[in-house]
Amino acid sequence: MSARNFAVSTIALAVSQAFSISAFADEAPAAPAEATMADVVVITGKTGAKGASVAGFVDMPLLQTPASVTVLNREKMQELNIRSTTDAAKFDASIGDAYNAVGYAEQFSIRGFKLDNGSSYRKDGLIIPGDTQIPLENKEAIEVLKGLAGLQAGLATPGGIVNYVTKRPTTTPLRSVTIEASERGTLLGAVDVGGRFEDRRFGYRVNVAGERLRSYVKGADGHRNFISGAFDWQISPQALLQLDADYQKKSQVSVPGFQLIGNKTLPNIPADTMLNDQPWSYPVQTESSNIGARFSYQFNQDWNATVSANSHSFKRDDYTAFPYGCGAQDLYPGFCDNGDYDVYDYISLGERKKPQAVQAMVQGKFATGAFSHAVAAGYSFYRNSEKWGQDLYEWAGTSNIYHPVVVQPTGLTSGPVSERRSDRERAVFFQDVVTLTEQLKLHAGVRHTQVERDQVAAKARTDESFWLPNVSLVFAPRANVSAYASWAEGLERGGIAPKRTNNVAEALAPSLSRQIELGVKADLYKDLSLAMAVFQIRKGLEYTDASRTYVRNGRAEHRGLELSAQGHVTPDLMLAFSAMALNTEQSGTGQADMDGKRVTNVPKFKSTLYAEYAVPQVAGLKLNANWQHAGKKAFDPENTFFVPSYDTLNLGASYATRIGATAATFRAQVYNATDKFYWRDVTPDLGGYLFPGAERTVKLSAQFDF
Repeated sequence: MSARNFAVSTIALAVSQAFSISAFADEAPAAPAEATMADVVVITGKTGAKGASVAGFVDMPLLQTPASVTVLNREKMQELNIRSTTDAAKFDASIGDAYNAVGYAEQFSIRGFKLDNGSSYRKDGLIIPGDTQIPLENKEAIEVLKGLAGLQAGLATPGGIVNYVTKRPTTTPLRSVTIEASERGTLLGAVDVGGRFEDRRFGYRVNVAGERLRSYVKGADGHRNFISGAFDWQISPQALLQLDADYQKKSQVSVPGFQLIGNKTLPNIPADTMLNDQPWSYPVQTESSNIGARFSYQFNQDWNATVSANSHSFKRDDYTAFPYGCGAQDLYPGFCDNGDYDVYDYISLGERKKPQAVQAMVQGKFATGAFSHAVAAGYSFYRNSEKWGQDLYEWAGTSNIYHPVVVQPTGLTSGPVSERRSDRERAVFFQDVVTLTEQLKLHAGVRHTQVERDQVAAKARTDESFWLPNVSLVFAPRANVSAYASWAEGLERGGIAPKRTNNVAEALAPSLSRQIELGVKADLYKDLSLAMAVFQIRKGLEYTDASRTYVRNGRAEHRGLELSAQGHVTPDLMLAFSAMALNTEQSGTGQADMDGKRVTNVPKFKSTLYAEYAVPQVAGLKLNANWQHAGKKAFDPENTFFVPSYDTLNLGASYATRIGATAATFRAQVYNATDKFYWRDVTPDLGGYLFPGAERTVKLSAQFDF
């Protein structure tokens, strides 16, 4: 049965039962045992609450975890009108845009390293591709592990991983409806339903959403439909089975970026300017689905086992009138001095990915003499097949950023689809947290990973194995304070050679990275937490050399300081602060124009401050403000051009009340309240593109909980 049919049939069953009389019964027996990944109550940056699954295999409070982890839970996402990972990323200074084009896949960097769409995103701990907007309607939390994740995840870029925690059935009936509108015509409707069936051993959670998309960029219109269902079965007091399925279809015209005018100055254009504006431009169409399962068994109070699996399906049809270069002045990249640019007819139809992942793990506790141990051991398997056809990328004509010109399409299309790349990863892992004294814990773990990759077109095969160790010491002089030192190795797949290179579409071999991190965490009061981390990460540098060949040569080194603080400074005032100072350097390439230079698209300093004030004179009224700062960023690897720094201000308010027996919350947000123009993303990808930030945007929403 296809993932789509499974999702529809199971959700139809849940809806038919969701509003039955028994589902609203007042009496409810004890809730079934919750799975670890569903037990997330942390908010961004807070360290004194329950742990996150990305922090390691042994369950530990984040205060005692030797890693930099932030979590944004469902309540905060609702309060801040967060509907995408792009919205969420604004509240963590360590996360940045990395070719995050409107209408296309959301793409990010962490600690200055771009995340890999094929390995850096997880759903309940298992790999999913990040090639489309990942829906949040059925997500309980977003977890972010910053830094190397070799032990936790195996293959992942050095910046870290993003994990999406699925909503699970609720113990008591949940009936929630949200409607939302923005000033440009975007409309969203979402329903969240959860509870137990008449047989209380069975639970359900259903989420449905429909959205009409109207971007701040003129013409970047589209629509999105989403449906999901999650179910559990308490087989016995010790055994719990969880199932989930979701399906999303999204269609939206994508928004290309800009290049430098004459390769020397920034374009002077409104932020809503659209270059993909030809009559033959079609929306990028994506379909994605998941089927997940998780079985957990509690042997006794100290030992348990889990087996989890996920099957993902992704399909994309990509159409774009793509701007690149200036033939009249022989600029590649770069737009002409008068604003002209070459238009390419880009079509890639039938792109497909089908990743599947399985993980089995045993967790337990025991003592050896004076030392106590918390251990986890397991096995994971991952495979993925990627299919695509030879894409069309042909010159179609010339247009102008100030005065658009209609050009004729080529009338061609992309080639037949076939399997082009397949990946497999097998791994065994072990982690032991040893309590040496009341104040001192040793975290030691290792993952052995076997990586295979077949590149059909290039007739190349990779089959290598790697050991990925992770060792840390955590010292807690007081119950509310901890300090840690950690050393780790990570592993990432080699980058894929971009267009206009001699080895286009070929993937480099996997490579190792290394990290040293020191950190301090503290819960000063009941609801005030602080965290600081300093780190150094080194990895091989990948770039296109003078011969137009994509290579790995030299080294990228990122050294940084992260700060975060969150909590109530008064009963009515809550503050959340996040900052990162980052020094990036390229070296060892033998090229004077690159060695010693900064990594592109990464500021030296970035910060965000959020304040929320509960107005004591008006019950239910809260006001909020968010200030974001980003320093200047290098546009090219040679650092010949920098994009200026910027500051933005967001304002909002919410009002919670009751309408009869229904709880209602009304929210309003004004993004970029000062209507400032700024360049939010200056990616080096595909020759280098600049993306402006959104103009002032107003968003209104209403949430009703029945």
